[in-house]
Amino acid sequence: MSESHGTAHGEAAAWGSSTRQVHAGFTAGVAQNTAVVPIYQSSAYEFESFQAAADIFALRTPGNLYSRTGNPTSAALERRIAALDGGVAALATASGQSAVAIALLALVRTGQHIVAADQLYGGSVDLLGDTFADFGIDVTFVDARDAAAWEAAVRPETRAFFVESIGNPTALIPDLDGIAAVANSRDIPLVVDNTIATPYLFRPLDFGADIVVYSATKFLGGHGNSLAGLIVDGGRFDFGARAERWPQFTSASERFGGIVFWERFGAAGSAYLAYAKAKLSHDLGPSLSPFNAFQILQGIETLDIRVRKQTDSALEVARFLAAHPGVAAVHHPLVAAASGPFEKIEGDPDAKRAERYFPLGVGSVFSFNLTGAEESVAPFIDSLQLFALVANIGDVRSLVVHPATTTHSRLTPAQRERAGISLTTIRLSVGLEDPADLTADLAQALARVATRTEALA
Repeated sequence: MSESHGTAHGEAAAWGSSTRQVHAGFTAGVAQNTAVVPIYQSSAYEFESFQAAADIFALRTPGNLYSRTGNPTSAALERRIAALDGGVAALATASGQSAVAIALLALVRTGQHIVAADQLYGGSVDLLGDTFADFGIDVTFVDARDAAAWEAAVRPETRAFFVESIGNPTALIPDLDGIAAVANSRDIPLVVDNTIATPYLFRPLDFGADIVVYSATKFLGGHGNSLAGLIVDGGRFDFGARAERWPQFTSASERFGGIVFWERFGAAGSAYLAYAKAKLSHDLGPSLSPFNAFQILQGIETLDIRVRKQTDSALEVARFLAAHPGVAAVHHPLVAAASGPFEKIEGDPDAKRAERYFPLGVGSVFSFNLTGAEESVAPFIDSLQLFALVANIGDVRSLVVHPATTTHSRLTPAQRERAGISLTTIRLSVGLEDPADLTADLAQALARVATRTEALA
């Protein structure tokens, strides 16, 4: 760093050694000409003046306050995902789980209600059905394919709908048009978890969603190396239309000097995320590290290339499995559900919805059922060589997991049944390997299971 961009040599020379080791060589607030988003590895920020600090803390002016509520590297990530999804603003968090929690807690308070899909990632079911119950927030789970069930579940105190754009682990495609129509008619924000689809395959805001959440840990990062979560606000929900339903946005906040978030920020400035950041991120502390934000930004730069190949490869793998006698069912919207030669199911509702919402494909996460009993699952998975047994999705490496004993193990048998998960259901997340190598790996594992079954017969 030159002297013009740091402490002058003469000034530093006059300081004692301890002072130099803290201050020499750096001047806060000086911009550099990096081509790549820098990692701003700082927990706090030097304010320009006393008044500037007061104004930032009072939310009168924007600015870096403390890295628990924001960081310049994270801010670049937020702007990038908002641009990809067509939103007005975004908020980065430490994980996908924290993104779901904050997205919903900004909307729902004790004594209020959420309607959510039966077919969700197990961690989301744990959060909504268990932890939220501890908070006094009630959740009704309904079929993601049945808009009438969503309508019937609405109560006067309902404040959010929550659904995945592609269900985990069975790749179920919800009736997003129908759910959005119900949400809009009842003045309820629709929150869509778009983790599996990513904005490359699907933009929920274009189909009636109000808020989008991501586990950026998955396909957005793409390399299985960093936890991160993102919330995107479409800026379309009018919290001021029925102000009495949304006091957190439409009433004066004593804590923040009497500001009314809806008046101060409005829809275009995302009063919703301003509140979520100033209160929930600040108080609960799920801050995204600058290094993790940097890695997610790097991952997003190759998002379309990776997801395109993974989606195509997954379809090839699903077709192979659908034709294999060791497979009882394949849960992929574009592949026949039962074993036999590949054939797209004409008139299948999931396939029709996939055609409407996902013209580029339905991603690379799907599941299938083995023909054997539950006892065949362990030897099949342990025989795989390329598919790594990992509780994650969206990696460049292909992954396998048994939902009933891992990701969805805390669901009751009834919950698993409603989610379409049996004891022989196996989830795959297809990576960037050659599809021929992946199908060969599955074939040899299926053959070993068949041999073992014959030996036991």
